[in-house]
Amino acid sequence: MFGALLGMGTQMYSNALRKLPYMRHPWEHVLGMGLGALFVNQLIKFDAKAQEDLDKLLIKAKQANERRYFDDDEE
Repeated sequence: MFGALLGMGTQMYSNALRKLPYMRHPWEHVLGMGLGALFVNQLIKFDAKAQEDLDKLLIKAKQANERRYFDDDEE
């Protein structure tokens, strides 16, 4: 929903800057809404994947630190 509003708002802003009627070509608004929705969905997927990758790296770093400091004491 946010992406669709972003796309439509971008198209309306573009028309306003060029001093054209807001709904000059309605198909451009539909296209903008579709692209905006696609962009926001991909952004959400990317954020979730980045968070998952960060969690994996933090777990690996924690394990490496534990091996480094706690496994050396046993030797």
